[in-house]
Amino acid sequence: MKSSELRSKDTSQLGTELEELLRAQFNLRMQKATQQLTNTSQLNKVRRDIARVRTILREKVAAK
Repeated sequence: MKSSELRSKDTSQLGTELEELLRAQFNLRMQKATQQLTNTSQLNKVRRDIARVRTILREKVAAK
């Protein structure tokens, strides 16, 4: 997910995107705990996407 794509969304869309990413992170953590996760790099990708969304949300709130 690119930051330019995220910047074009409004805060409500970013909020729903954040919720989806947090659910995905939880599911990946559970898969890792039960040793069903084969591609562990997915965890890092989701974590970085969450950070991107949170950063852009903070920027949009600070700009108001």
